[in-house]
Amino acid sequence: MTARSLSLAHRPEVAHADMANAIRFLAIDAVEKAKSGHPGMPMGMADVATVLFSRFLKFDAADPSWPDRDRFVLSAGHGSMLLYALLYLTGYEGVTADELRAFRQWGSKTPGHPEYGHTPGVETTTGPLGQGIATAVGMALAERLMNARFGDHLVDHYTYVVAGDGCLMEGLSQEAISLAGHLKLNRLIVLFDDNQISIDGPTSLSCSDDQIARFSASGWSASRIDGHDPKAVAAAIERARQNDRPSLVACRTVIGFGAPNRQGSEKVHGAPLGADEVTKTRDGLGWPYQPFEIPEAVLESWREIGARGQDARRAWIERNKRLCSGARSPFHDALNRKLPGAYTMAMTRLRDRFATERPTIATRQASQLVIDVIAEVLPNLLGGSADLTHSNLTRAKTQKPVRHDHLKENYIHYGIREHAMAAAMNGIALHGGFIPYGGTFLTFADYSRPAIRLAALMGIRVIHVMTHDSIGLGEDGPTHQPVEHLAALRAIPNLLVFRPGDAVETAEAWDCALQALSSPSVLCLSRQSLPAFRTVAGEPNRVARGAYVVVEPDGGRDVTLIATGSEVAIALEAAKRLAESNVRAAVVSAPCFELFRQQSRDYQAEVLGNSPRVGVEAAVEGEWARWLGDAGEFVGMTGFGASAPAEVLYREFGITAEAVAATAVRRLARRRMAVTHS
Repeated sequence: MTARSLSLAHRPEVAHADMANAIRFLAIDAVEKAKSGHPGMPMGMADVATVLFSRFLKFDAADPSWPDRDRFVLSAGHGSMLLYALLYLTGYEGVTADELRAFRQWGSKTPGHPEYGHTPGVETTTGPLGQGIATAVGMALAERLMNARFGDHLVDHYTYVVAGDGCLMEGLSQEAISLAGHLKLNRLIVLFDDNQISIDGPTSLSCSDDQIARFSASGWSASRIDGHDPKAVAAAIERARQNDRPSLVACRTVIGFGAPNRQGSEKVHGAPLGADEVTKTRDGLGWPYQPFEIPEAVLESWREIGARGQDARRAWIERNKRLCSGARSPFHDALNRKLPGAYTMAMTRLRDRFATERPTIATRQASQLVIDVIAEVLPNLLGGSADLTHSNLTRAKTQKPVRHDHLKENYIHYGIREHAMAAAMNGIALHGGFIPYGGTFLTFADYSRPAIRLAALMGIRVIHVMTHDSIGLGEDGPTHQPVEHLAALRAIPNLLVFRPGDAVETAEAWDCALQALSSPSVLCLSRQSLPAFRTVAGEPNRVARGAYVVVEPDGGRDVTLIATGSEVAIALEAAKRLAESNVRAAVVSAPCFELFRQQSRDYQAEVLGNSPRVGVEAAVEGEWARWLGDAGEFVGMTGFGASAPAEVLYREFGITAEAVAATAVRRLARRRMAVTHS
């Protein structure tokens, strides 16, 4: 026995109160030093977190990416110092005392809200309330699906969530808990910080929901306990772990616990306590230590908790090694985010087939053909739709629906829950093991947008299939015709927005989305049939460049027509009309502005040319001015659509080959006039 182990063996057990107070005062001190932050929630939930981490959470601080670790999601992300304190205390590499001192400062690993990929041990980016609990539903679903495929010896963990009143007030939470209850995700445990306080004051100002009844009605086990009683907390978590349903444990807490003049009020939610209140809190809780000082015995106890999972992790590694290669390979293939060689060959064959057969079909139909092919070579492809399967055409012939008693399947009926679908797909991607995609109408991107934005911020591969992408959907009218949505989605950094114009481009867009390991993608697909214009087999993926020349006229350009999606065909027809008038028009397809922005300036200049440019898209102008330049002009929508057949709408809104040709002639005339006057 080493000297250190002897000293630990004879060391008195550290009291729960001291372990919890270490969290409280790290949060207090960090917020005080930063002069901003949210001390109330960490102070109130410190007892619950201490019980969870010390007695239940399966993790190894030395390996934050261990696949079979329990997931801990801080849905109430404003209380980020609760998580940062726990990461420091349990010994996560890089989360040091100096990082706590740098809370909310430039370059620190302790930003105002937890950020995935930025801080070790942070499972998902949270802050926008409700996103964490909905993302956790995706994580818990992924765990059950992986468990059904590979068994308890490889996949056997829980997803724990700390959520606040604000998380449960957001409408997203109802979508998420309804889905979780329906699928009986019994490895999902939500610890509700039931402190009855929001920013404006008591929650009674705006909410009188019975959360226990609400969760019970959605198929959850739900109970209420004293969140400051460690025995009650432990007993409730133990009961939840044995449940056949997801569990809510409403932990009645006092926000800002221990601050004599601020606890229990909104004043402690989002502001430093102030020097005088900090002193009184230290005195009241018996914590006579300097800021950021943790007694050695307390820190050692926390570090032991952080290392406690090493044996479980090593045993998991050994079990993994003992598997025959045939059993081990599919598991590692699922966790490996790279695409297999079989996929590359299948996608190449499909693109060549489209180029040879030249089908005149809607891009949503082309997308379904793509899904049929890739589902057979990507066993970890996990599809779904928000109750629009037969409109989005998102289900492959080989896919079967996931149910609570059929967890080996690979297609999720998310119901009319677009926001929960988008957030759950984030959780599935973060958990690992699957490539999630889900479908809805493009006009409903507004329902999904907050989760899409977080996926872009986190840099994760999630694929959104959004059909009925323009006025081309026709008679359903302006409520369902997206006009501003392309511009709104393109404004999100790191989001790949694809609008393919034929079957080949659709396959290439899917390929780009699947290859994009650090970006989410939106595939904007047509309801109406579109003619093929990519008719050469064996070409490289041209969509991967974002924009490219489809037609280059002999003898140089007089004008360049740039279009996306269904309007590429209009631009091609306009070029033919212009040629009849001896106007040489190049045609450029621009299916992804984001990828085109990433190309070299030389390539961009080669594609765009020096002639006047005309942009064509059945949507509002948005970012088009950047690509058209001062001498360019946009042909598209300037307002909402209307209810009529698609061909009538295109004619009435002036998005026709005739209108594009006339615009090109007008721009050329103005250019000649400007040259003459100069």
